[in-house]
Amino acid sequence: MANQDRRDLLRDAAIHVLAREGGRGLTHRAVDAEAGVPGGTAKNYFPAREALLRAVAERCLELYQGAVPPAPPGDATGLAALFEALLRDAAGPGRARLLAYLELQAESARRPWLAEILDPIAAGDFARFERAQRAAGLPVTRESAALVTLTLHGALPHLLSGGADTLAAAGLDDPAAFVRGVLRAAYPDAEL
Repeated sequence: MANQDRRDLLRDAAIHVLAREGGRGLTHRAVDAEAGVPGGTAKNYFPAREALLRAVAERCLELYQGAVPPAPPGDATGLAALFEALLRDAAGPGRARLLAYLELQAESARRPWLAEILDPIAAGDFARFERAQRAAGLPVTRESAALVTLTLHGALPHLLSGGADTLAAAGLDDPAAFVRGVLRAAYPDAEL
């Protein structure tokens, strides 16, 4: 296995460990076990815990930047479908990646260098979601675009925890209706 392939294997394993065990569970030993490599391998690549945190944050950024940008939504209905798909991905296939990212965000409150690595992810969502709202033909302002993005971001921890009463109270038990409600609140005249 090439050196970069091994690094990526370890960084991806660290994402899964961080998602499953949280920040305290992110150890070199746990990453080695998750990756199925000999003990000490992660420590050879990332000698200190800070190096391991940096590697995971950089991998999250790479995965975010490497994601295929969604096709322009075409109209408000297409935009609603796009945002619904993003929420369903967060609660489904993208769950581990998102949990790891949220763990890193919490850690970044105490480690400013980590916040600098993660900043392009959320900042990218603000720009990308605003472009998508414009492409859908909505009367976008910076404030309305930010409102939609912040609301979607705020929904993510609730989707991840999956508490049925909380999901129902927030309307997240029906992601399609939730997204339409968010868009109607930001753009009352939009046809959805």
